[in-house]
Amino acid sequence: MTGLVVRSLLVIGGLLIMLAGTAALVLAFDVFDGLLAMGFGAAVVLAVAFERRRYRSEAAEQTNAEAGPGGGETPGTRLEPRFRPTAEVFIDPSTNQRMRVHADPVSGERRYVAEP
Repeated sequence: MTGLVVRSLLVIGGLLIMLAGTAALVLAFDVFDGLLAMGFGAAVVLAVAFERRRYRSEAAEQTNAEAGPGGGETPGTRLEPRFRPTAEVFIDPSTNQRMRVHADPVSGERRYVAEP
């Protein structure tokens, strides 16, 4: 829920910055500052639009559910054969669980699996 609030505030802020840039262009004829503000506001909105949540399970990805604690695949879930284990291992900061990264070599899609 908190992530949704932050993302919404960022979009609103980006739109307000774009509006201020438009006002600078139209009312003050300040081309450089107006375009700079519009570009920055657009970058914020686009960053929110294209930002991907990391460490989500496949089930959470398909249903657009929150990632939840640990965020990796549900224990015991078998990944599709296209996912191959990589050498990348990390400790999930929310659970202190050791996670192995599995990647699809064709698409680059990644999945995270807890290791014992």
